[in-house]
Amino acid sequence: MSYVPGSVAVVGAAETTHLGAVPNLSEIGLAADAALNAMADAGLKPGDIDGIAWVGAMRPQLLAQYLGITPRWVDGTSVGGCSFMLHVRHAAAAIAAGYCNTALICHGESGKSRIAGAQRPPEPATLNGQFEAPFGPFGPPTLFPIPVLRYMKTYGVTEEMFATVAVVQREWAGKNPRAMFRDPISVDDVLNSRMIAWPFRILMCCLVTDGGGALILTSADRAKDFPGKPAYILGSGESVETGMISQMEDFTSSRAFRVAGPEAFKMAGIAHADVDHLMIYDAFAHLPLYGLEDLGFVPRGEAGRYIMDRNTAPGGKLPMNTNGGGLSYTHTGMYGMFALQESVRQVRGIAPAQVPDVDISVCHGVGGMFGASGTIIFGRDRPS
Repeated sequence: MSYVPGSVAVVGAAETTHLGAVPNLSEIGLAADAALNAMADAGLKPGDIDGIAWVGAMRPQLLAQYLGITPRWVDGTSVGGCSFMLHVRHAAAAIAAGYCNTALICHGESGKSRIAGAQRPPEPATLNGQFEAPFGPFGPPTLFPIPVLRYMKTYGVTEEMFATVAVVQREWAGKNPRAMFRDPISVDDVLNSRMIAWPFRILMCCLVTDGGGALILTSADRAKDFPGKPAYILGSGESVETGMISQMEDFTSSRAFRVAGPEAFKMAGIAHADVDHLMIYDAFAHLPLYGLEDLGFVPRGEAGRYIMDRNTAPGGKLPMNTNGGGLSYTHTGMYGMFALQESVRQVRGIAPAQVPDVDISVCHGVGGMFGASGTIIFGRDRPS
């Protein structure tokens, strides 16, 4: 399946009513809250939806039943935090193919309160459990440092560079009333915060929150009939590499990034200079550096200096992670939906920290520990 760039658009977008600690809602409750908010944004009812995508503790059919939706197209693709980027890509193709007319993509996750949350599989039953966990690392804070240390040694990347990522994103968060952390921080604040697993301090690690979001997609021909400004899907890409971080092809680069990003750029027919706004999934402070390099915005090994020179900060030439990111805005465990929401807001011109004249926004996600990737390119206008 394929689709013409700009032939599908996001016509509804919303997050859960509350972010942070939401102990009164389970994951399906959070997803439903976000879905109803997105429907309200688009002026739709559940009966108007005929496609649904969700990844969570329960299967998509349970959410469809909960919402009263009878879908003709269903997607439960689960590759980690960038699953929602893949859902957008698949939904656009499904709409173009006539499999559905109006698709709802949902996310709800009780990452903090753990109310009816996803259960992790028993470690001994996984490749990671057999071949990585016995040697000590367990979970993102201790697995991500494995490639990061090689990256630092190869390119001379410093702890101060990672700290600057957190500092700059806190600046953006300060402009966003819904951000969890808004108080300014300095590089010294980051470097003096509690050590988690070298080189990561606590302020280089993502938040742990409850929340969710939802997007509604339909054909561009119908987009003019909706109350909100559409965000057109110009390009998309996806890939996977390995579920075992020790088996990455190259510790200094993500193969999945290098496939998904260029695929999206090629489809959209754009150059890097055309990009006005960028979202790069930032569960940890190193990911924006990898993303900037693997997507081709800067040469290999130069992303840290690029951020230190304030190119991605407020007023910089490439505004990035303008909601505050997973480091300061919110992070439920799978952050990709929130990155997509911010890209849509920026293209619509309604973001709290709005960048002037955003025509094109690139939204890039990661799944697991470099195990998967998805990229979506949004445009303010439909290509002629």
